[in-house]
Amino acid sequence: MASNSPTRIFHCSDVHFGVENRAALDAFAKAVKDEGADAVLCTGDVTQRAKHSEFAAAQEYFAQFDCPVVLCAGNHDMPYYDMWERFTDPYRRYRRMKSAIASDVFQSDDIVFVPLKSTVRIQPRFPWSDGFVTDEALSDTVAHLKGLKGDPRQKLIICHHPLLGESGDAKNPTIGGDDAFAALAAQGGDAVISGHVHIPFDLTRARGGRSMRMLGVGTLSTRLRGAPPSYRVLTCQLGQPIEAELRTLPQHTD
Repeated sequence: MASNSPTRIFHCSDVHFGVENRAALDAFAKAVKDEGADAVLCTGDVTQRAKHSEFAAAQEYFAQFDCPVVLCAGNHDMPYYDMWERFTDPYRRYRRMKSAIASDVFQSDDIVFVPLKSTVRIQPRFPWSDGFVTDEALSDTVAHLKGLKGDPRQKLIICHHPLLGESGDAKNPTIGGDDAFAALAAQGGDAVISGHVHIPFDLTRARGGRSMRMLGVGTLSTRLRGAPPSYRVLTCQLGQPIEAELRTLPQHTD
């Protein structure tokens, strides 16, 4: 049965504490509080270089929200300067920060978040920043979706990297992305919510005869790539298409 009011998710990504855009972060926080968000979702690259100070700043920022905060790790959230830690326990600093203020799961009467890990500590190509969906990561997410079989709520897969490239006929920068997209669509996934590219997009793509929506936002940092800082408000109601309102922000940081 549908809830009386829809679920409203405020989605940001690539905040890159260390090179953050403070004005954009303040505007996002004000909107979350003023408009009564049901949850805040940040799809990775919480930090710039995974420094302890950057994670501390991120923790302080996300701890201000009264609603649930959901995070997933990005490629920038693994150590850049401590290679031993990167290879032995790459998400230790990220886990410590997340455990204090956030989760990777959220559900309401309208939607269920289903996490997908798209980062690896090392991969057989450069740059290591691009996406890589391992068989194990995909298996975990597929199992999660199978457990939701028959659930009428929309299943939103959350990850850092887009599973498919910008153009359908171009080489996919995410290794394993095509197979992952097809498998998740076949298991009833409704949308993939991500970031990484710092440019917003809203696409519907298909693999294996099944389609899914792909939603991504820009950055709330100073690392712009041809698009202004942005975030998105997702309004979700049982049995209705997701309303996805993109909001752009000034590029200045003062």
